[in-house]
Amino acid sequence: MKKVLIVEDELSILKLLQYNLEKEGYEVTTAADGTEGFEQAKKQHFDIILLDIMLPGMDGMDICRELRREKVDSPIIMLTAKDSEIDKIVGLEIGADDYMTKPFSPREVIARMKAIFRRVEKKSGTDNALEEVSSDIVIKDIVISPGNYTVTVKGKNQEVTPKEFELLLYLAQHKGRILNREQLLQAVWDFDFTGETRIVDMHISHLREKIEENPKKPVYLKTARGFGYKLEEPQ
Repeated sequence: MKKVLIVEDELSILKLLQYNLEKEGYEVTTAADGTEGFEQAKKQHFDIILLDIMLPGMDGMDICRELRREKVDSPIIMLTAKDSEIDKIVGLEIGADDYMTKPFSPREVIARMKAIFRRVEKKSGTDNALEEVSSDIVIKDIVISPGNYTVTVKGKNQEVTPKEFELLLYLAQHKGRILNREQLLQAVWDFDFTGETRIVDMHISHLREKIEENPKKPVYLKTARGFGYKLEEPQ
């Protein structure tokens, strides 16, 4: 039975999620205070954490940041009433695996959770396309090392999140090919439904900041307007 921690101070949302998750067979632990949620997450292992951003005691951004610093690797889905792009970018940059804006349905939350579980299970198995590549991929000044999840540009190591790495690796495996957002969502996030495609755009934006000399005029990570993205080798 998978264990879920819900950290949410809105009682109606907390109870709704708890009811639906327990109905689906999950073991649910709840916390309505950020500090309590943080301590729960450190004290025992959870298969996934549903984490609100605006919390009393300790906010969700700080909780996520501190958990990652302390090497707590449970997947985190951030829940928030905020819909601004900067909040999403910050949440994903500090180590969240996904981001959902209220209002949302329990069905959508469960679907996102299952997508993450599938991804984790594939990653620990032998059927993950991202894991099949063991040798470094070199694209001009960029070196992508699947063996240790590192990216270097002109010999300098770039700090990338796991999802940024997987996205870059997938694009590199399909170098020169235009991939649309839905394809990238399916391959990297394993979403099997029409999800929030802006999550792809945000990760692309972050990758450009890290691998491009001028992110506003990218030479590696190109946009095919109206279609999607492709990674190519500059001439």
